[in-house]
Amino acid sequence: MAIHLPQPQLPAALGIPLDLAVSLAEAAEKSIRQRLVESARQRRPQRGLTLKPGRETPLWNELAAFTRAQLARRGEKAKLARLLGLPRQRIHQFLGERSALPDAERTLLLLLWLQARREGRDLA
Repeated sequence: MAIHLPQPQLPAALGIPLDLAVSLAEAAEKSIRQRLVESARQRRPQRGLTLKPGRETPLWNELAAFTRAQLARRGEKAKLARLLGLPRQRIHQFLGERSALPDAERTLLLLLWLQARREGRDLA
């Protein structure tokens, strides 16, 4: 039995690079399929709990991987932290330790920062 899910579409206004958008969509589809299969076996999580990075956050995992690839040069993490208005250690928690998730506003800023980097611009 094949499960047909609607294809997620990101607004063109965000200007997300095609490879990132495809990767995010594939991760979301894979997660949805896994949840459908596992939903009969697992207990439903309580509502209102804060998400933690991991298997339940496939879109964040992909975004974090793209971001880590851009932070290879010395000082890039500090520049990103200044742009997001956070301490450098918090960026490490998001991307290195994977023990926290940014809020929506900072996630959108991160997407804009990635887009600017791909276009050769510097937001900081």
